[in-house]
Amino acid sequence: MSWFKRETGGSGNKPKPDEGERRVKTEGLWLKCEGCKQIIWKKDLDANHNLCPKCGAHFRIDAVARLELLLDGPYEQFDTDLASADPLEFVDQRPYRERLQAAQEATSLADALIAAAGTLDGRKVQICAMEPKFIGGSMGCVVGEKITRAIERSISRNEPLVIISASGGARMQEGAISLMQLAKISSALMRLDEARVPFISVLTDPTTGGVTASLAMLGDLNIAEPGALIGFAGPRVIEQTIRQKLPEGFQRSEFLLKHGMLDAVVPRLELKSYISKALTFFCGPVR
Repeated sequence: MSWFKRETGGSGNKPKPDEGERRVKTEGLWLKCEGCKQIIWKKDLDANHNLCPKCGAHFRIDAVARLELLLDGPYEQFDTDLASADPLEFVDQRPYRERLQAAQEATSLADALIAAAGTLDGRKVQICAMEPKFIGGSMGCVVGEKITRAIERSISRNEPLVIISASGGARMQEGAISLMQLAKISSALMRLDEARVPFISVLTDPTTGGVTASLAMLGDLNIAEPGALIGFAGPRVIEQTIRQKLPEGFQRSEFLLKHGMLDAVVPRLELKSYISKALTFFCGPVR
């Protein structure tokens, strides 16, 4: 019977690595595309701006990558020291303070948004990018305050505002304080509109909850990446509420464009040129 047993060693006396060890060495090197269901080597994905090289599906990217994709070069960051003080001392499965600390260590950010100023095709802009890896890009008091300050800088400097949304909505760990940010930001955007300074809203996967219900849909131009999930409540919640099957592609950017909720769906690599042309339309050529 020993003839039918697999030898545990290779050549000589050196044992073969077990399956668990092989899995650890290859874990994270390959990803499955949700669009075409093909297996992609992660290095190919990174080299292609996190776009599937086979079907063009848009994978999520972080806030830093967003800014590097849209801005011409180095940029100035603002309010990097603002961090939540856990005003409610909230505890669910774990204390909110622990969640904040873990997210800060994982992303090297104080909260879920980078507020910056730079140039886009030579034009000075104020720009904000949400970080989806920081508690789902949720909007608490710090995110709301940083966006409001960016709006105020746009008004005082007469510079266009671009906000890239990637968020699960208001941050439940801050309760009503997070919900107040919707009104605060919306009020600031009204002042921006009165000052006739353009605001371009870029919606990426996902843009949901209180972010959709406020700033994301208040742009002079609302554009989205292909395939982005955009809505207030998620599709599963809506189906359970109305007890009906939703249409194919419901709450995806192409569906929203077809039904008049977006102005355009723009592929990631064309975003910079599209925004640049839009700002030229709003503000005239760069001087």
